[in-house]
Amino acid sequence: MTPGPTHVARTVLPIRDGAPQTEREDMLAEEVPVALEYNGISHATVLATPADLADFARGFSLTEGIVRSPADIRGIEVIPRADGIVVQLEIAAACEMQLKARRRAMAGRTGCGLCGVETLDQVVRPVPPLGPRGAVSLAAIQAALGDLRAAQPLHQVTGATHAAGWADARGSLRCVREDVGRHNALDKLIGATLSEPREGAFAVVSSRASFEMVQKCVAAGIDTLVAVSAPTALAVRLAEEAGLLLVGFARGATASVYAHRARLDA
Repeated sequence: MTPGPTHVARTVLPIRDGAPQTEREDMLAEEVPVALEYNGISHATVLATPADLADFARGFSLTEGIVRSPADIRGIEVIPRADGIVVQLEIAAACEMQLKARRRAMAGRTGCGLCGVETLDQVVRPVPPLGPRGAVSLAAIQAALGDLRAAQPLHQVTGATHAAGWADARGSLRCVREDVGRHNALDKLIGATLSEPREGAFAVVSSRASFEMVQKCVAAGIDTLVAVSAPTALAVRLAEEAGLLLVGFARGATASVYAHRARLDA
């Protein structure tokens, strides 16, 4: 379901070699406020591309620790409004109680300023380490990278979106999600692939690998993350601790392995 256009046309003035050119039409990616409500409780508002929002809600809820498993989500409704979109989720009572307790704790503490809402211990929250995992082949990674750009129709039109792809052990892309935000794209992918087998498969993203990207993958049981740009030091430390194979600067036949290199079958 797409509750609104993902891109719009605007007239722009191109400048080439310092000189104005003839005005032309350009396509711009949309980003709209998306509010997430859990059992009627308003929890978070993000700016996102208005597509695959049910997938986003599932992935966000799992990777942010609001629900413990997909079974804790009992229903999702996407409601367009004049000033944005509201995604209403019905979650298990135990998860609602945990969410209320978390919000009370946030209200009683001094915030660290990150996103204006969360404290330090809530940002770097613990995630259970991944169990023993098998190897991922370099050939599969290269195959997935080679197909990722062609699987980004919104980026091809606007040039303004990130993508997250799910590839099987052979490197065939099984699912791709796009969004103006790299975290949103990954949450959408996670939400769309919750029932996919994790063994031998991996995620590939068209962005850098921040700590949050690694954290989200580990929370979703994804044991390999391939990024086209660099990871951060905190992301590498979490990947090492959690057992995640982390590959950065993955472009064509070039890549750098930052964590759990023994799991790469080169």
